Amino acid sequence: MDLVPRPDQLVAAAGNVAQLLMYGGLADLRPMPRTLIDEGTLREVYHYRPAVNVRSQGDPVLLVTPLAAPAICFDLRRGCSVVQHFVEAGRPTYLVEYGNVSFRDRNLGLEHWVEEVVPTAVREVSAHAGGRPVHVVGWSLGGIFAMLAAADGPDLPIASLSVVGSPVDVTKVPLVAPLRPLLDLTAGRGLITRTYRAVGGAPTPLVRWAFQLSSFQKLVTKPVAIATHLDDREFLAQIEAVDRFTAQMTAYPGRSFGQLYHRFAKGNALATGELQVGDHDVSLADVTAPVLVFGGSTDGIAPVAAVKAVVPLLRGAREVRFEIVPGGHLGMLTGRAARGTTWRVLDEWIDRWSQPTVTSGTAVGKKAPAKKAPAKKAAGKKTASKKTASKKTASKKAPAKKAPAKKAAPPTAAPASEETIGSNPTRRYGSGSSRALSR
Repeated sequence: MDLVPRPDQLVAAAGNVAQLLMYGGLADLRPMPRTLIDEGTLREVYHYRPAVNVRSQGDPVLLVTPLAAPAICFDLRRGCSVVQHFVEAGRPTYLVEYGNVSFRDRNLGLEHWVEEVVPTAVREVSAHAGGRPVHVVGWSLGGIFAMLAAADGPDLPIASLSVVGSPVDVTKVPLVAPLRPLLDLTAGRGLITRTYRAVGGAPTPLVRWAFQLSSFQKLVTKPVAIATHLDDREFLAQIEAVDRFTAQMTAYPGRSFGQLYHRFAKGNALATGELQVGDHDVSLADVTAPVLVFGGSTDGIAPVAAVKAVVPLLRGAREVRFEIVPGGHLGMLTGRAARGTTWRVLDEWIDRWSQPTVTSGTAVGKKAPAKKAPAKKAAGKKTASKKTASKKTASKKAPAKKAPAKKAAPPTAAPASEETIGSNPTRRYGSGSSRALSR
C-alpha cells in the first residue's frame, strides 16, 4: 500500500482482513488430486490425475522432493503449483515423496535414496506411462539425489534431468563456509556428531529453524511486509502457503544426516564430482542424460555460485544448460515470478528432449490430401468420356491442373525454428548467464 493509502487500497485491505478473520486464510491450499501407484520403505510414488477436458500425453515428468521437506514444495497452492502447471498443460505428472521419518529409520543412509528410492520411482513411472522415458525434476537435495541416481544407473529410462537450487560446492554457501574450519577442529567427535547420533538424526524443530535462518532478514521484516501489503491478496496468500510449508518439515534420518554433515558440509566431497554412496564411488561425469541447472538469484541456501559449480562436473552429459531465475530457495521453484521464468524454461527443456507423440489429428492431416486427389481425377475421367467436348468443359479442366500446385504448397513451408533456451526475448527475467556444453 502507499504511505497514504488510496480508497481502493483501503477497500481491498479491509476485504482481505475480513476474510482472514472469518475463514482463517486467503490461499487456496487444496492439493491436486493424485493416486498412489507404488510404495516401499520411505518411498511413495504418486500419479496426479489429468485435468478435466485436458488430454494427458507425452513423456512423463517425475518430481523428486528433498529430504525433510514436504512434497507440497511442488504443490504449494493453487496458482503457484508446479504440479498444477504440468497437469493443466497435459503432461503426465508424478511425484516421489518419503513420508514421515522416525527414529526407526535412523540407520538409513543416502544410498537408500540414490540406489533404491529414486531409481525405483523412475522405473515405476516409466512403466505406468507405457514405457516412455522420464523427465526427472529435482529440487534442492532432490536434485542431487536425481543426478547421483542417474550417474549410478546408466540403464534408467531418463529422458532429461532438471536440477533446481541444488548446491554442489558448499564453500560458496555463506551460511556454511564460515563454520567449516570450526567443524574440523573436533575430528568428528564434536557436539553436532554426538547429538545427531543420540537422537537418531536431525529433529524437525532444528530443520525448520535452519530453513528459516536462510531468510532471516525476511523473517524479521515479515510483520512490516504484511502490514504494508494488506491490500495485496496474492502476497498474503503466498506468505500463508510458505508458512504451511515450513510447518510441515520433517526430520532427517540419523545416518543420512551424518553423511550430509561429514561429506557435504565438512568434506565438500561433491565439489570434486565424486561421492561415496554405499560401498562404491559415484561420479557425476557418468551422467549421460541432458541436464538443466537452475540457480536462484537471491537463494541463501543454494547461491548461484554453489549451484553453478556442477556444470563442469557433468562432462558426460549430452547437454548442460545453466539458468539464473528470480527468487530464493523456495521462491525460484514455486514463487509468483516462477510462472513466467522457471516454469517456462522447464517447458521448453522438456519439449526439446521429449519423444514425438503421434496424435489422431496428425494422422488425419496426412490422409486428407490423398482423399481429395482421387476425387478430382475421377471427375476428369468423366469429362473425358463425354464425346461432346465444348469450351465450357475445357475451362473446367484448367482449374483442375492448378489444384495440385496449391496442395503442394503447405508441405514446403519451413517449420517453426526451435527456440533456444536462454535467448527468449519474451522471458520476464533474462538469463545472460546461460551456457550450453554440447558434446
